Amino acid sequence: MNNLSIGNLLRRPEAGALLGLVAVLVFFVIFGSANFLQPAGTASWLNVAANLGIVAIPVGLLMIAGELDISIGATIPAGALAVAIISGHFDLPIWLGILGALGLGLGIGLINGILVVRTAVPSLIVTLGTLFAVQGLALASSVLMTGSTSVALSPAESGPLAKALFGEFIGGSFQVIIFWWLALTVVYIFYIHFSPFGNWIFAMGGDKVSARNAGIPTRRLTIVLFVLSSMSAAFVGVCQAILFNVAQVSAGMTFIFNSIISVVVGGVLLTGGFGSIVGIFFGTITFAIVNQGIYFTNFDRNWSSLIIGIMLLLAVLMNNTFRNMALSYRPKKK
Repeated sequence: MNNLSIGNLLRRPEAGALLGLVAVLVFFVIFGSANFLQPAGTASWLNVAANLGIVAIPVGLLMIAGELDISIGATIPAGALAVAIISGHFDLPIWLGILGALGLGLGIGLINGILVVRTAVPSLIVTLGTLFAVQGLALASSVLMTGSTSVALSPAESGPLAKALFGEFIGGSFQVIIFWWLALTVVYIFYIHFSPFGNWIFAMGGDKVSARNAGIPTRRLTIVLFVLSSMSAAFVGVCQAILFNVAQVSAGMTFIFNSIISVVVGGVLLTGGFGSIVGIFFGTITFAIVNQGIYFTNFDRNWSSLIIGIMLLLAVLMNNTFRNMALSYRPKKK
């Protein structure tokens, strides 16, 4: 029974995120139209959550480990352009295009990780540099090879199998990437919360020097986390290119702040060492509901950014409150 005490429940990183999700959902159910919880309405925010969530989880893991990756804003369109150029412009097999895009993500992640562990430069600065470098590379390569910043990838070039796996609408509204998001979330939960791999990440976020002295391969693990982040971003880019039959250089920059917001709303500390996959999952859904729910209300759409900003501040305050309550809680003696 002690494991089910209020103090233990409040101590969970996802406690505040779950309550925030419930509050936001109730708010839009009350003030939104009847279509908000209809299949089409649900799909509108689930699709946003799925695309964002696949990137937000590895970004959250980096933040738990005390690092940050903002190069995802350029890696997503770069991944989309890679598959579109390889399989759309040059008409090579779609699987070669997908491998090329994921390979690009792998390379970006390795560059980020190696630079972070081998230099004293903060990961924010390193990934800011790669953000602009990858963005410039994608733009120059697209114009050089195709003569345009927008590259088409028709359904015929994608092929029926790749279309069904990565770029299909289920039931006419739900993107198939939702199932990838759910499956990846389960895998992350297992490895982060039920394996030594997860304990190492939390230890790094708490004190990287102590973690290294304890025998944890901090340098290797940091590189792995950056690779996960970049490859996840490239994968989202691939799915978007196949779904919308086009890739554009400008897409993806909003993912930088949106993923950080989702992670923070999910209870991850900016200082590292605290958070959970489930919390990030809830935080992503919360952000997606707020982002899309405004369109189901009579509120002025121009207020959407203000609402998201207020939500972020309230989430941070609420997470801190719950964490302090958990630390000060003492079960009553019988």
